[in-house]
Amino acid sequence: MTAPGAAMRPGALASAVQRRSREEADQVSAGAESGVEQVLRQVAPGRYDTYEALLHAVAEGRVWMLLWHGQPGSPDAQYGNMEIDGLGYAPCVTSAQELAASGWNRAHEVVTGRAVAASLYPDRWGLWLNPHAPGGGVGIPWLDLRRITAGLDRLPAGPLQLSEPAVEIPQFYALLGQNAHRTPVVRALRRAWVQPAVGTPYLAIGLDLYDTSQVAVESVRLMMQQSVGVVPEGLPVSTVSMSDDYDPVAMWMRANARPFFDRDAYGTSPAPAAGYGYPPQQGWQAGAY
Repeated sequence: MTAPGAAMRPGALASAVQRRSREEADQVSAGAESGVEQVLRQVAPGRYDTYEALLHAVAEGRVWMLLWHGQPGSPDAQYGNMEIDGLGYAPCVTSAQELAASGWNRAHEVVTGRAVAASLYPDRWGLWLNPHAPGGGVGIPWLDLRRITAGLDRLPAGPLQLSEPAVEIPQFYALLGQNAHRTPVVRALRRAWVQPAVGTPYLAIGLDLYDTSQVAVESVRLMMQQSVGVVPEGLPVSTVSMSDDYDPVAMWMRANARPFFDRDAYGTSPAPAAGYGYPPQQGWQAGAY
């Protein structure tokens, strides 16, 4: 644990989290706290189901954030920081008892897990639970803090296995391309096969849009509704915004998936080869779990 560096923002975020969550944290029951610790004891490598339960417990509970500098509520309050495998984390403990066991002799602040997650993930900082514990505690990467903020049931559980889709559905891609051509807001479309750590694999369509206004989004929703009818029954299809800098599926698509519809290149690019026309992409894991 070291003092925050110049590029680290958790320290600056500390006072904002304190202001937003002080009242909310006081309303969280002691049962939620013990729930975090109860699940934490069961977390083990490969037990993604238990890890998901931990994320739910953190989202509904509260944590004791360790302040490296300043006092709770002060403008200069700063969280401590840790670096594990090149990724940054803000350390915390899960109860007053763990705080005493940690030997931490500086200030701390009790905040809700949801509030601290919302403040840490935009700067790609994770949360590390009980680093003093035997084995070193458990880290929650920023990708999962983002899931806590947006809703754990709305975003896929990592680590994600991402690859070029192998399922052959040319009719869907052809119809979607035609409908995209008639939807002026669509610049390009990409695709990926997403296999979550927990849950059903699905086909993701990456939406690269010229405009993200309400009217534009509604036109894209209609485009997808007009296209998914030809998808084989039982094949889940989802969409992801290519403008989302925090979405691991969008990040993978930008790096690995060529558009199968590209308005800017329409009529100028050579026709794709047989099949998808794209070489198979090696599977990729999103996140550092």
